[in-house]
Amino acid sequence: MSSKRVIELEDSGEQETNDSDEAVVVDVRGAEWQATCPECGGSVRKPDHESVCADCGLVVSIETLDRTPTLVDHAPDNKSRNGEWSCEPTNQLRVDKGLHTTFFLNTDGKGNQLSSERKDRMERLRQRHKRFTMHDKRDQRLNEGMKDIGMLGANLALPEHVQTDAGRYLKQAKRERLPGGRMPWEGLAAGAVLLAARNHGIEREPDDVARHAKASLDRVCAGARKVRLETNVDAPPVRDRAVDRVVAALDAVLDVEAAIELVRVGERLLDVADSEAIGSGTHRMAMAGAAVYAADRLTPEKHLTQDEVVEAASTVVPTSQYQIRNYSREVHDIGQARFAVEPDDAVTGLVQAD
Repeated sequence: MSSKRVIELEDSGEQETNDSDEAVVVDVRGAEWQATCPECGGSVRKPDHESVCADCGLVVSIETLDRTPTLVDHAPDNKSRNGEWSCEPTNQLRVDKGLHTTFFLNTDGKGNQLSSERKDRMERLRQRHKRFTMHDKRDQRLNEGMKDIGMLGANLALPEHVQTDAGRYLKQAKRERLPGGRMPWEGLAAGAVLLAARNHGIEREPDDVARHAKASLDRVCAGARKVRLETNVDAPPVRDRAVDRVVAALDAVLDVEAAIELVRVGERLLDVADSEAIGSGTHRMAMAGAAVYAADRLTPEKHLTQDEVVEAASTVVPTSQYQIRNYSREVHDIGQARFAVEPDDAVTGLVQAD
C-alpha cells in the first residue's frame, strides 16, 4: 500500500506529493522524516533540522521547530511535570528558588513571618545578588560604550588607533567608577573619543562629536573633563583658551583693560580648578565662566553679574546659573587662599604666580 508524503520546498513553499513507497523514519525527538530521496533514490540524512540527500544534495524537508529538550523535560516525574516552569533565574530570594514569585524580607511566600536569623540571611543574599547584578550591568554598559566609540570613530573618520585609545580611556573611567548620576556612559564614551583625538593631534569639534553621540553637548564636554581629571589619562583639555571665549562674549560690558585683567586672573583660577579637580563633572566652559566671575570678585572694581557670565558661557556650551554660582565661590576661596590673604592682594598674587 502506497503512502503519500509531503515535501516542503525551501524556495517556493509549494507542496508536492510522492506516490512511491518510501520509508518513514522517526527519530528520538519525535520528528518524522523521509529516508529515501525522491529524485535520485539516494539515502537521506538528517544532521540537524534539514533532511538532505547524501548523493545529490537535495533538501527534502526542513524542520523549523526546535525540538531540543526544554525545562519540562527536566521537571520532576509527577503531576507537576506539565505545570508552570519558568525560565527566570533562580535564587534564594524567590519562592521555590525562582519558580513562582518574589517575596519581601518580612514574610515568606506563604505570608509567614521570618525569624530574625532567616531575615538576616535573606538580607545578605539580597545584597550579594544586587552586587552581582550591578557587576553584570556595568560590563554590559561598557560593551555598549565600546560600540558607541566604534560608531563615533566611523562617523568622524577617526583612525583605528584613536578608537583603541578611546576604549582604553573608557575602561579606566569604569575602573574609577565614574559613570553614574548625571554622568552617563554615553557622555563618557564621547568624551573619551574627544580626548583620544586631541591627544593624537586630530582636531574634531565637540559639536561634531555631540551631533553623532547619544548624549548632549554639555554632557559630552563634561565627560571629557571628568575622564581627564579623575583618571591617569594624559591628554590636553578639550577646549583651549576657554577663558578667552567667555571674556570675548562679554566685550559689550568690559573695556579692554578690564578684559585683559580678567583673562590673566581667570586663566590662573581655571588652572586651580583643574589641579584641584573642582567640578570635574562639569564642562570646561562652565568652569571658565566660574573662573571669570571669581576673578571679577577678586578685583577692586566689579564689572559682571552672574547672569551676564552665564549668557556669555552659554554662547559656546549651555551653562546654568547654578554652575557659575557654586563653582565660582569654590574657585574664589581656593584661589584667594593659595595666592593671597586679602582680597585686594589676590590679583597681584595671581599675576606674580603667573
